[in-house]
Amino acid sequence: MATHRYSEADLRREVASYKDHLNLLADDEAFVGWFLRAFLTEEEHHAKAALIGAGGDKGLDAVLIDDESRRVYVVQGKYRKGIGEKGEKRTDVLQCANLAARFAGDGDEFAAWLQDLTPGAQRIAETARERVTKRRFHLHLYYVTTGRCSDGLRKEAARTAAYVNRDIAFEIIDGKQVLHLLGDYLDGVAPPVPTLDIPIEGGQEGVLRRRDRSNEIESWVFSVSAEAVRNLYATAGPRLFARNIRGFLGRSQVNDGMKATLETEPDFFWYYNNGITVICDDAGRHQQSGQDVLRVHNPQVINGQQTTRMLAAAGRLGRGASVLVRVIRVSRDATEGPERFEAMVSRIVSATNWQNAIKASDLMANDQRQIAIERALRPLGYWYLRKRQARREALRLAGGKRYDVVARDKLAQGVAACELDPAIVREGKETLFEERYYDAVFPTAEPYFYLLRNMLRRMAGYVSRGKPERGFSKWLVMHFTWPFIAPLVGSKSRKDALLASWRAGGPVFDSFCSVLDAVFRAARGYYRSRRGTGEQTQDPASFYRLRNHHKEFERYWHGKKNNQRKSFQTALQRLERALIRQVES
Repeated sequence: MATHRYSEADLRREVASYKDHLNLLADDEAFVGWFLRAFLTEEEHHAKAALIGAGGDKGLDAVLIDDESRRVYVVQGKYRKGIGEKGEKRTDVLQCANLAARFAGDGDEFAAWLQDLTPGAQRIAETARERVTKRRFHLHLYYVTTGRCSDGLRKEAARTAAYVNRDIAFEIIDGKQVLHLLGDYLDGVAPPVPTLDIPIEGGQEGVLRRRDRSNEIESWVFSVSAEAVRNLYATAGPRLFARNIRGFLGRSQVNDGMKATLETEPDFFWYYNNGITVICDDAGRHQQSGQDVLRVHNPQVINGQQTTRMLAAAGRLGRGASVLVRVIRVSRDATEGPERFEAMVSRIVSATNWQNAIKASDLMANDQRQIAIERALRPLGYWYLRKRQARREALRLAGGKRYDVVARDKLAQGVAACELDPAIVREGKETLFEERYYDAVFPTAEPYFYLLRNMLRRMAGYVSRGKPERGFSKWLVMHFTWPFIAPLVGSKSRKDALLASWRAGGPVFDSFCSVLDAVFRAARGYYRSRRGTGEQTQDPASFYRLRNHHKEFERYWHGKKNNQRKSFQTALQRLERALIRQVES
């Protein structure tokens, strides 16, 4: 019997969280909304706008129109108690399948069917039908349930939809598949790429197929043209690399080498390149327009993202180039399927991603805590770079929206300086992503936990700019200052006021600078009193590399040699008053 990493309790927790986040009234509606976000769209406002609400009695719970991909998605959901416990009724499933006739069939029947829908639902349905019948958008019907459905009913419903138009897709996603989808969502693979058709160079004779029955793994190895790779990326986009530990790196030695090969000798690209590795849930050979293709379900490129992107960008320069593709199917329905799937992905990534060195932070890029932080920061206007990638690529993924970009290593430094011995931060950014420190640096997904500490890091960097000695003492200064800042920003309004001061300037910004300036001055006195003399004198770099300076500095701060306490208290009081005035204004 198949096992799952996640249970009904995990699903209900996610749906309840989604319900609260979007201020929805019904659990069923929240379940459908969560499915839209997890499977069909990255944008929460698109998912919420697609919900029909009162249209459920017509078998119509959501209609999502994707003008970019020229698709209309119609969803009916059943949020039942238990996973796979209740079998779906034939009448309910066929009601969903019959929506194909409403959106692509006779206009008079559609008009009659509309009558009982709310005005809002009518407008959405009319728009969707116009896209399907006049603009020739593809229609996809989904029956999503936490229950179960027989194979016979699945086939009958699919035939019912296809009878209206053979190009209409109908799919039932049952409780077992919902748990798989939940796992993908929590792993950051949301929305996934449902299917891709990969054209095979050389036809049937050009494929090496390997069946590993003992491990229930099946693999295909074959050659694919550069044009076909470019078309795959155009269809799937960056979602194809969601399980990859890095983003697109842009200019790098390896990528520049690939570009040079495509420009000067594309026929030799196949021989020089290590190829592309795709992992998927299922795959099978098909004929499409007379050509052999491998149809892969829920595919992910886990090695070869740089190759894929360089081939996609090459255009005409890549004509004549080909690349080796390896597709690995790992079932998640077998015993220990989900756990083995994740372990397989991790091992392949570690074993094959050697051309660009793997860092500790790369290995944690797809950790669920990193994904949760990314999702928590996005609505607040922050784009979290949890994967190593070119900054230009991150801005492109943001789709033109204005975000404050926050890199994972900078965020880690901000937290570590406040929570750990400051000397640990000086050991290097990657150290903070190692197992011994990771849980302390990333203990929560609460966004303000990171934003405020990162704000302190930015302010300390600003106040120390142009003063090398301050650069070395920065982490110590942050560690000392944070316990005084935290009580001042207990409310959300004060937190937002402090964060906004970075752009707005004014009294909050100026007072914050004065607070830090006083501590930096004290740190200067501390260093000079303890650096040693003569040949024993330590330079700032060596001095601040030693552990436990934060404890010694605390004692120095309260001692007679420190003359910055009064300036510090005055500045701290001004900061609190400035925060209060900004919140009240």
